[in-house]
Amino acid sequence: MSDKSDPSNAPLMLSVSGARGIVGKTMTPGVAMDFAAAFGSFINKKGARICLGRDSRPSGEALAASAAAGLASVGCSVIDLGLVPTPTVGVMINTHQADGGMMITASHNPGQWNGIKCLNSDGAAPAANDVQQIIKRFKDKDFDLASNDSITQDGSGNETHVALVLANIDPEPIRSCKFRVVLDSINGAGCVSGRMLLEQLGCEIVQINDKPDGNFAHTPEPTQENLTDLAKITARQSAACGFATDPDADRLAIVDENGYYIGEEYTLVLAAKRIMDIQGGGPLATNLSTSRMIDDLASNYPDANVIRTAVGEANVASAMRASKAILGGEGNGGVIYPPVCYIRDSLSSMALVLSLLAAEQNTLSEIVADLPHYQMIKQKFDLTNLGGLEAVSEMIKKVETHFTNEKINNIDGIRVDFTEGWVHLRPSNTEPIVRLIAEAKTQQAAEELMHKIGSVAGLG
Repeated sequence: MSDKSDPSNAPLMLSVSGARGIVGKTMTPGVAMDFAAAFGSFINKKGARICLGRDSRPSGEALAASAAAGLASVGCSVIDLGLVPTPTVGVMINTHQADGGMMITASHNPGQWNGIKCLNSDGAAPAANDVQQIIKRFKDKDFDLASNDSITQDGSGNETHVALVLANIDPEPIRSCKFRVVLDSINGAGCVSGRMLLEQLGCEIVQINDKPDGNFAHTPEPTQENLTDLAKITARQSAACGFATDPDADRLAIVDENGYYIGEEYTLVLAAKRIMDIQGGGPLATNLSTSRMIDDLASNYPDANVIRTAVGEANVASAMRASKAILGGEGNGGVIYPPVCYIRDSLSSMALVLSLLAAEQNTLSEIVADLPHYQMIKQKFDLTNLGGLEAVSEMIKKVETHFTNEKINNIDGIRVDFTEGWVHLRPSNTEPIVRLIAEAKTQQAAEELMHKIGSVAGLG
């Protein structure tokens, strides 16, 4: 089945990831104002202080202004951070001891999209139950109206974030290596802070797509097919590695010194290896769609264990707090490093990967070669062609009934674990699609597992 869909017909997506829609259609200033009013009402604190940031999308400034107005309409005061990465908003919530935060971004979605992420007073994505309350207030227009016209500006977010990262690693070994690094900032919110971090780590930087104007030079999701220029330049420059962030700079994809895209799944594994090499094993948290590599890595460290959650940063962060995890994240290149913030953070990720390179004194390709290896296949199917979410529920029931003898996890769609690999079937939180992901030791085995589940689910 084709995964092609017309984004102009996409509905407003409301999920644990916040609100996301097509600019001028389902994501408008009115929507931003109402969603912000719903969030401010949910906080339910007189004079609540909210940090507000945005990524570089051209629609962001108007939507941020509308969100500020919505927050003011329910009595909140706004600390306007301007154009910053999503994790920077989390850092600044803690810096200001604010009551929450909002980020205007559609993350990895193409330029016609924009959205709104909410953050709680701990600088993390709200738990799923809290998000549902915010969404209900938004839909019901249940706003606790009050007046507050307090808006202050704070342009120190990038500097504060970079300083916090540097304070929670040892930068000197990295500086002594003088790594050459290629950085693809995709004309996004990480253009300034990404370069700032690498400069302060003593790197020689080749930065591409470095103007934060939101005119994305390529499809913004940091996947292999979208990073061909980064791969070529990294190899041509004889760089130690190439880094690519997404528009709100919470995800990081990596290219090795040969220009080979090692895959977003390795970002979390490399960061986890560095943390456990330094401080030993401990709890790690990740979602059901993330590779078994993290489990295999954890088995090499005493007291290390992996906690699996539903997909979504909020779900991973909640599990990390409950377990006092030393690191967490998702296989999409999102690493959560608690000493910095409880949000996926590309700056922490870059610093930890460079710290690993400095400690190992090997090339990135050599380090990756020593890690477990799997083949992962991902497919997505347009929900409008399948009959919507009700059809997905039927698919899940069919799979669960058919594979009763296998290990089943149904906290988010359904994941079936076989001896040779696993398959995860679930509806997306951020797009009107259903995702099907399979992983095994070989490409053929992964394809066979995907076909096995897909056939039962009716996905062809």
